[in-house]
Amino acid sequence: MGQRIVIDPVTRIEGHAKITVQLDDEGRVSDARFHVTEFRGFEKFCEGRPFWEMPGLTARICGICPVSHLLASSKAGDAILAVAIPPAAEKLRRLMNLGQIVQSHALSVFHLSGPDLLLGMDSDPARRNLFGLIAEHPEVARAGIRLRQFGQEIIETLGGRKIHPAWSVPGGVRTPLTQIGRDAIRARVPESKQTALMALGLFKNLLDNFRDEVESFGNFPSLFMGMVGPDGAWEHHDGRLRLTDSAGGIVADGLDPADSPDFLGETIEPDSYLKSPYYRPRGPVEGMYRVGPLARLNVCSRTGTPLADAELEEYRQRGGRTVTASFWYHYARLIEILTAVEHVETLLDDPHLLADQILAHAGVNRREGIGASEAPRGTLFHHYRVDDNGLLTRVNLIIATGQNNLAMNKAMAQIARHFIKGVPVPEGILNRLEAGIRAFDPCLSCSTHAVGQMPLHVQFLDSSGSVVDEVRRN
Repeated sequence: MGQRIVIDPVTRIEGHAKITVQLDDEGRVSDARFHVTEFRGFEKFCEGRPFWEMPGLTARICGICPVSHLLASSKAGDAILAVAIPPAAEKLRRLMNLGQIVQSHALSVFHLSGPDLLLGMDSDPARRNLFGLIAEHPEVARAGIRLRQFGQEIIETLGGRKIHPAWSVPGGVRTPLTQIGRDAIRARVPESKQTALMALGLFKNLLDNFRDEVESFGNFPSLFMGMVGPDGAWEHHDGRLRLTDSAGGIVADGLDPADSPDFLGETIEPDSYLKSPYYRPRGPVEGMYRVGPLARLNVCSRTGTPLADAELEEYRQRGGRTVTASFWYHYARLIEILTAVEHVETLLDDPHLLADQILAHAGVNRREGIGASEAPRGTLFHHYRVDDNGLLTRVNLIIATGQNNLAMNKAMAQIARHFIKGVPVPEGILNRLEAGIRAFDPCLSCSTHAVGQMPLHVQFLDSSGSVVDEVRRN
């Protein structure tokens, strides 16, 4: 008789979700699904508000990546104002986004997935958490904390606070960078660079321990989408979009984010509150694409910084020009941390950075605006429509995690089929299902990460719905 495995909640991710695995009468996996079980409704309750408020308001969507919403919202506001913001404002926004990438990636790699990577997928769940990591690898844990702190200090230096800075606004930014602030950021660069290199070396040495995970954690063909610069180099804030396929071929290039409604469609699944975007010309099945660190390294020609470009070359020698294994999101995150730190170092020498002309003044000149920026988890879109008074009549947010939704569901089925050989299912196998989701580092509620040991209740149901077995983890 058919049975069902339920993992609820999925731990060490942002927000609330569960995983269900359906077994057939022979105990083989027939399907697996990733369900997002919360609803927040930001798009609807923002209607009627002035678009000027949106950067500060939407930054409250997320406690880990508020900067991502702050910047995408500000860029949508720029489009409604129909202004080109001052050069200093554009570069200061870039600097804050680089800090955001560092702090979020550091949290994901060191604290959320670090226990799986350094302690092992099958390690004791009582210690497979941040505290167990600190006990067994104190220097690595400390380095990860300080690396994240570096990113947070960039955000605080510019915006006045580490979380929810209401600093970037339509037309530019509120306050300039001071010489003291620039010197403080510069002083932390060497240590942060060394930590990124240390973590890359550590991860590469661990790869042989995770051959099964590399092969089965969402390793399949798909499209990939990310921003690139005019020369195809890695971009994180103000580029055009490129889509490539799993063979490395360019499917579309030079796409203006403002035209995203023309090439991105959105569908919904009956068992999840998370939307499922897709590349419209190919439809929901063939148009499945991935975003985020893995995608950005697949679509770019180079990172544009010396140390990160050397690491990218080795990455491609190990995994191919286009990497399809989602386990390598971790590897890509570490390369992006190094890329971001090196770009911070270069940007600090820009003569425009300390300029005090940072805001363009204008009123409503367009009734519609789309802003896009590369959040740590992938391309983020804010799409606003306003009336003549600047009051919002429609809001649509396309979050990076939603763009990975179709791929995450496919990854769950692949992992389950590879590892589950019937019931009872060992705890380490259940953890691999969760770890497969953590590889994407989803932000489901766009609020806060859940760190540490959380309760897990798995029930096995027969075809009539009766519980035939259950496992609890407290």
